[in-house]
Amino acid sequence: MFLVFTAPTYKDFTDLKSQVASFDEALSNSKALEKERDKLTQKYNSINPENLAKLQKLLPDNVDNIRLILEIEKIAAPYGMALRDVTYDSVKKTDTPKDQVVQGGTDSVPLTNKEYGTWILGFSTEGTYNNLIAFLKDLETNLRIVDISSVSFTSDLGAGLTPGFNEVYKYDINIKTYWLKN
Repeated sequence: MFLVFTAPTYKDFTDLKSQVASFDEALSNSKALEKERDKLTQKYNSINPENLAKLQKLLPDNVDNIRLILEIEKIAAPYGMALRDVTYDSVKKTDTPKDQVVQGGTDSVPLTNKEYGTWILGFSTEGTYNNLIAFLKDLETNLRIVDISSVSFTSDLGAGLTPGFNEVYKYDINIKTYWLKN
């Protein structure tokens, strides 16, 4: 009777007991994670909403290209510099390939995808040199992170003419901005 009924039942009982122990451990881990989530939620909710909006503007969670173009237009408007010939790369978002590996010494380290993406925007505008400098300073102090990749300029002056202090130039500007991946 012991070999036929009790031994298999006892084995099932010990298996169930070990399963209960693993479920209890998973439950305690779940409760610890809930506590941590609640603490983080409380910290997040304690942040001033104005500061959250500034953080979202500083490093948005998507490219948000239209808003960026409108912000740059708003920055350029006081200097009479309208944006023209706006170009951007709508497909390519600069990322690190998943399978890229860096060789260093005796170890090879795989590069992981960056937690942010980059987006390149180009535009042209016209204005005086002083207005360009003021525009670039305002762009620099804007909350949205942008790197100016290149600035080139052309003039309508013909040969032999001397440029004046208030000469209007055409500027071609390329910038790079960043967005946070989720």
